[in-house]
Amino acid sequence: MVRALSASAGIGMTSARTRARMVARLRTKGIADERVLAALGAVPRHLFVEEALASRAYEDDALPIGFGQTISHPFVVARMIELVLGKNPGKALEVGTGCGYQAAVLAHVFPEVYSIERIKALLERARRNLIGLRLANLRLAHGDGYAGLEPAAPFHSIVVAAAAPRVPEALLQQLAPGGRMVLPLSAPHGEKRTEQRLVLIERSGRGFIESELDPVRFVPMEAGKA
Repeated sequence: MVRALSASAGIGMTSARTRARMVARLRTKGIADERVLAALGAVPRHLFVEEALASRAYEDDALPIGFGQTISHPFVVARMIELVLGKNPGKALEVGTGCGYQAAVLAHVFPEVYSIERIKALLERARRNLIGLRLANLRLAHGDGYAGLEPAAPFHSIVVAAAAPRVPEALLQQLAPGGRMVLPLSAPHGEKRTEQRLVLIERSGRGFIESELDPVRFVPMEAGKA
């Protein structure tokens, strides 16, 4: 079951007004798609963080969720979803379920969402976090993000929530024609450059178009299942 906050977590953390203030900040930072803003306003982020961090749940900051992973900044979540959404949302894949927060936001925007997580214990935590939200259009899977989720492909939109040194070939093949994928890319191992960049990939009839966007910081994407 989704846990309730204790009184020590702070008065007002569960209120719609608190989320509305977060959404207002996102709007001033350039998030313009009202569908994305409405989704961020609908999902209670405090349910996805540790109780000791609940008072920081609506700050625009990444927070630890255990297993060396983090819940992304609300702005980054909004930015990535806005980039892949398009006029007519279709089936979406999230790589890196984490605590389940971004998956919940995606499920408020897309009619069908799949989310894959390599760390089984973290995936089970995400399931518990999501139970009370009753998102019938969201399906979670345990697997290797580099391999994607071929049985459910193709996907109109793919959001990758970990930094890879290269674009996974399987994800390119699972992207539908006309679809979009957004992911952070890091420098390959052995290079001195350590920065990451957000990259948008669009699949056209003639191949893939890659656009380099914002500097970002994500946990590294690892292969295999744990």
